[in-house]
Amino acid sequence: MATSVVHTSAPASHHYTTLGLDSRKVAIWAFIGSECMLFVSLISTYLIYKGRSIVGPFPHEAWTDPTTGHVLKPILNIPVTSASTFVLLMSSLFMVLALAAVQNKEKAKHTRGERILGNSKLWLWMTAIAGATFLGFQTNLFGSTFFTLTGFHGAHVTAGVLWLLTLLAIDYRRGLGSRDSLLVDIAALYWHFVDVIWIVIFTLVYLIK
Repeated sequence: MATSVVHTSAPASHHYTTLGLDSRKVAIWAFIGSECMLFVSLISTYLIYKGRSIVGPFPHEAWTDPTTGHVLKPILNIPVTSASTFVLLMSSLFMVLALAAVQNKEKAKHTRGERILGNSKLWLWMTAIAGATFLGFQTNLFGSTFFTLTGFHGAHVTAGVLWLLTLLAIDYRRGLGSRDSLLVDIAALYWHFVDVIWIVIFTLVYLIK
């Protein structure tokens, strides 16, 4: 009697932890947690030293340069910063649309609206452009604590923009599909973290005098 041998392939490699979560997603959450603690310390330091300067300029006041007599606008320019905040918040929406487009890449697109919503390249570009536009607003820094806080956040936004451009390069080279949803999801988590941190900074630094 002939016997048949069943060959089974080795199980696919997974990165799951004992909790059933992907280790890469756990890692980004751990990173975000540590960054939250760092931003808390920076924001606390800024609030402690805010208004302690005895010579100015003070953040919400206009300042006259004693050497030229030129009057400078308040360092905390609320209207301009409000506009930059809106741009950054819109970038979070674009990131959500980019992730959804990647997750539904294989689904048929019948209408023009579906094709637009399913265009991952478009939404990744929009997110990157919005992030770069936000960086263009970061001017008129004062004091070491304010510079450190906003500059450090700006560095995070810069890293996020570079991350988005990397995803775009992958999308152009081979296309991002549902198999890459975790890769984009991790980037989205980072980007939303950057946006939430800015909301905290904007509220505590710019709005509360």
